[in-house]
Formats: sequence, C-alpha cells, structure tokens
Amino acid sequence: MSPFSILFSDEHFVAINKPPGILMHRTRISEDNVFVVQLLRDQIGQRVYPVHRLDRATSGVLIFGKNAEASGLLGEQVMDKTVEKKYLAIVRGWVPETGTVDYALDDPDSGKGRLEAITHFVRLGTSEIDHPIGLRHKTARFSLIEAQLETGRRHQIRKHFAHLNYPVIGDKRHGDVKHNSYFRDVFDLHRMFLHSMLLSFRHPYTNETILISAPIDEVFESTLHLLNLYEFCPAMALHVPAALAAGTQR
Repeated sequence: MSPFSILFSDEHFVAINKPPGILMHRTRISEDNVFVVQLLRDQIGQRVYPVHRLDRATSGVLIFGKNAEASGLLGEQVMDKTVEKKYLAIVRGWVPETGTVDYALDDPDSGKGRLEAITHFVRLGTSEIDHPIGLRHKTARFSLIEAQLETGRRHQIRKHFAHLNYPVIGDKRHGDVKHNSYFRDVFDLHRMFLHSMLLSFRHPYTNETILISAPIDEVFESTLHLLNLYEFCPAMALHVPAALAAGTQR
C-alpha cells in the first residue's frame, strides 16, 4: 500500500488523507491485516494516538496525537464541539438548499441508547442524468452536499441522510440497494462517496487556529465529472492541501 499523504505534522500532531476502504484499527470481528494506526506508525516511525475516527469507507482528513497527552487535549475539543469538521458527499436525489438534521441516533460506543445527533448541510449543486435506476423514474437525480457535524455519532451523516431519504451513494449499510448496484454494475464504482474535506481546531499548545483540508481522490473526482457535479466541488477539495495557521487567539 502507498504511504499516506501527510496533510499536517508538527511536534504534537500528524494528520493524513485517509483513503477509503481501510479500517482505523483492529477489531474483534475484522479479518483485515492492515490498519491506519499500524501503517501510519510504521510510516513515521513512532506510535500515534487517534483523536477521532473515520469509517472504513470514508476518506479524508484524519488526525492523530503523537503522544497520549496531545491526543487527549484535542479529544476534549472534539467532545466540547469546538472542532470544525466538514464533509463532502454525493447523495441520491435533490436535497433542499440548506438544512439541519436534528435526529437522535443509537450510539453503541457509549451504551447510552439514543443520543443527540445534529448535522448541518448545504447543497452545493444538483444534476440529472439519463440513466433510469429502477422503474419509477426515467432519469436519476443527485446532489453534491457539504455536511458539517455538530455532534459526532457513529455513521451520523450516513444515517441522517438515509433518514431524509437522500442516502449517500455507495453506502452499503444505510444506502439504496438499487443505486449502489447500478453504480457497481454499470459504472464499476464500488466505493462510498463520503469525504472528510476539512478539519479546523485551536492548537492546544500554540493557540493557533489550524485549518487542514484534504483533496478528493481520483475516483471521487472522476465520478463528479460522470454525474456533472464537478463544477460545484469546493476548491479546497480539488487542490493540493495545506495546513494553515489562520490566526492566533490571545
């Protein structure tokens, strides 16, 4: 496997552009032989400590502490909802221009049952292609959306847009079977189109505001062209990224 693209690195943190299809770390039920934590440790030659997580099928910005203290300090910001996280997704149908999904979700990680889950979104663009999927419509409609998490429940964006009946394309667990099969059989596309585009936080050691963006991969980009959605993609998701100190809070 190719080395991870390093988006940001300093004495305390390292952020990568995670490719789709790889697990964060070993689980009891996984049969995978490679994991992000293991590969990144070997790549940079030191142990890393996850601050947050991305699903196996999700790509994009993923940050780690280089020690347990750093991971814990930034993890506190995640829990306090002061870390900004923006995602890019291709979904079925034409979603409203803007909206907020306030719909509680089960969180198996906490064991506390249904917990508050809030997702804000903006529709970046829509398209309609002459490919009937199913028997109801002669064309297929899609939206490119930007989603911002206020909370961070497992599969939150995927579950919320499935709840709205605008499932993420390629989502095998919460998505639309007909659309996923069509993309796989007709377009030979086997991935989920959800990408962690931006992560912004206050550096706990320097007090700087750090912005980290991650470009989409070639498959995601070519699919935007295929669906006539490329023109709506934010520049930060198309260009070589840079982590910028956007300002210092006093």
